[in-house]
Amino acid sequence: MADTSSRMLALLALLQSKRDWSGPALADKLGVSDRTIRRDVDTLRELGYPVDVARGAGGHYRLGAGNQLPPLVFDNDQAVAVAVALQVAPRTIAGLSEAASRALDTVLQVMPTRLRHLVGRIQITSIWNAWDLAAPNVHQDVLLAVSAALRNNETLRYDYQGNSEPPGPAREIQPHHLVMWAGRWYLLGYDPAELSWRTLRLDRVEPRTPNGPRFEASALPEPDNIAHFVMAQLDRGDTSDHWPCQGTATVAQPARLIAQWAPGGALVEPITDTTSKLWMGSWSWNGLAALLGTFDAALTDVEPAELRQACAVLAVRYGQVT
Repeated sequence: MADTSSRMLALLALLQSKRDWSGPALADKLGVSDRTIRRDVDTLRELGYPVDVARGAGGHYRLGAGNQLPPLVFDNDQAVAVAVALQVAPRTIAGLSEAASRALDTVLQVMPTRLRHLVGRIQITSIWNAWDLAAPNVHQDVLLAVSAALRNNETLRYDYQGNSEPPGPAREIQPHHLVMWAGRWYLLGYDPAELSWRTLRLDRVEPRTPNGPRFEASALPEPDNIAHFVMAQLDRGDTSDHWPCQGTATVAQPARLIAQWAPGGALVEPITDTTSKLWMGSWSWNGLAALLGTFDAALTDVEPAELRQACAVLAVRYGQVT
């Protein structure tokens, strides 16, 4: 019975994986006869799964639509994808929070322990930045490779496509969490060479194989709010080079505050406990000047001249408001 049950689940997974299957193809995949496949399909129908059959030349089996949703079977990668999607959905579509939360609880309840722990280390924060362009896509192979290193506590060996990262031997990081903020995926990890925490833009990470040695997880900074820690990092691997207008200014605000609310791509450097150097880009000089004004602080050392001129233009314009 155990073998039959396992085979039935495997058959269901195959039928869910693509639209049409021939009987011989299913029999070959499962190592059974065509007759066994026909019998198993009849059993699936009795359990409520609408399996359609097209007979004759080119005949095939297809999992059809039914009147109700029967239990589904996911492989490991699909289960992780569903769990991540259920966390993202309520932050982009109103009215789904409660249903998505219940669905996520259901998925997590039946997940293998190692995958449940992995999903717990992928955090989605709902803060989005109105000034950001569409975030670059992260290839699923990168997300799966990094997720595997996370799941197994293995050191990730990688190349990094960032302006501040010179080419050279593979870098290494001990991955701890994946965080999505302002439409971008970030990897939070511990750099064993630098003895410090790093935040990497995941779309710029190119994993190398094989992974490095296993590691004991380090104590996390701000363990109760990992997303906040990532948002407040001064350098998340972002750059403003995709904006046509780029400038700098000294802002009379602490660096961690500026880093948390600056648009994606901004770089922040502390000068004192209460002042910061900010590099930022925008679609126009007036737009960049307006963004600087949102920090509600004195501005000095504003460069280049086009940005200073834009600040002056806005000052006059706002002074004429009635």
